[in-house]
Amino acid sequence: MRTIVPPPPPVIRNEMQTIQDLFDKNVIPSYSRFDLVLQRGEGSALWDIHGRRYLDFGGGIAVTGLGHAHPEVIETLITQSKLLTHVSNLYYHEPQGRLAQRLVSLIGDGKVFFTNSGGEANEGLFKLARRFGHHEGRFEILTADNSFHGRTLAGIAATGQAKVKKGFEPMVPGFRQIPYNDLAAARAAISPATAAILIEGVQGEGGVNPATPEYLLGLRRLCDEKKLLLLLDEVQCGHFRTGRFQSYQRLLEGPSDAAAADFLPDGVSMAKALGGGFPIGAFWVREPYAGLLGPGSHGSTYGGSPLACAIALKILDVIERDGLAKNARVVGDFLTEQLQGLAVKYPSVVREARGIGLMLGLELAEGVPAFAGSDKSAAVQFIHRLHQAGLLAVPAGARVIRILPALNLRQSEAAEGAQIIASVAASLSA
Repeated sequence: MRTIVPPPPPVIRNEMQTIQDLFDKNVIPSYSRFDLVLQRGEGSALWDIHGRRYLDFGGGIAVTGLGHAHPEVIETLITQSKLLTHVSNLYYHEPQGRLAQRLVSLIGDGKVFFTNSGGEANEGLFKLARRFGHHEGRFEILTADNSFHGRTLAGIAATGQAKVKKGFEPMVPGFRQIPYNDLAAARAAISPATAAILIEGVQGEGGVNPATPEYLLGLRRLCDEKKLLLLLDEVQCGHFRTGRFQSYQRLLEGPSDAAAADFLPDGVSMAKALGGGFPIGAFWVREPYAGLLGPGSHGSTYGGSPLACAIALKILDVIERDGLAKNARVVGDFLTEQLQGLAVKYPSVVREARGIGLMLGLELAEGVPAFAGSDKSAAVQFIHRLHQAGLLAVPAGARVIRILPALNLRQSEAAEGAQIIASVAASLSA
């Protein structure tokens, strides 16, 4: 019997290059993407198209609070999709009402408006401040140096980083930046046009810089005195990342006075981990200001859809049931201790580690010799080495590595990640 030789296998295509070519030809090049093509995820792990595993310490930039492919989130998505995915906000539906109730219960008396992103949530706060000061001709919002409030035209005007403004001048008027954590500077900057002060509880893009309790309490007193709104951008630092629902709640645990216990901002923006990867944002407004944006004053076609709200509700259920606020504290403290040790062991590479809960920043030393031959920032070069070692993280500025893992990160995974970071630091110190 004649043996038939099987045909030769087809030429193996370079799948990675094919996917990158699709982006190069069809996607606006507004991102400097890392040279990775990711295919699937599970928990705190991701795999690329070559089957290589990475420990995810970036969390989609603080988005995937329950990690990847959480089975209960998937089940909720399927179940709600079979019932109702979208209706306009001309009608009522239960998931939006229930989610608003949950958010109010976690912050304080007030009301919620739903959006699709953090940028949109901050736009809502900008409009709230404009409406609040309109009858007195006040429209100005003071924000902080090194802040980040989104990529819309108003968002970049609010942001305290020159690099995001470049090429989009003239800026939307009505925003001025002041030094962060400097109460005297805030007082000195107030003008007759000022209507509000907006800060992040922990600056994320600006390098993981927490507000001090004294600064938060002082801003509250100052805004009360000057009849200004105090607004908090909790898009990245909120949703239990610090160990409390909003970062200001965690930051004010230390002071024992009544002002800390009773502290409330006048508005809070939320997004990112609120939907765990499904697009949803929101902003909460304290009474008596929640009625300022009445019918016709603001809107969102997709904001607060039944599907988005059902998923956000499930995420809140899992966080509460599984004690993930406590986990963010315990695992975050462990990671902080490990990373702070690197600054002692490898001072020529690591300057310091800082942050709170599972929002941490590793600041690199200036002038690391191994980085001198490249025009890329030290942070990007360090992250390239982390990728090679099997870990994803996020840069913040030129010398800070942001660590924003899932809230359900296990301590064994935290130890694995800390060891990978230590190995990269050791290789650069040699």
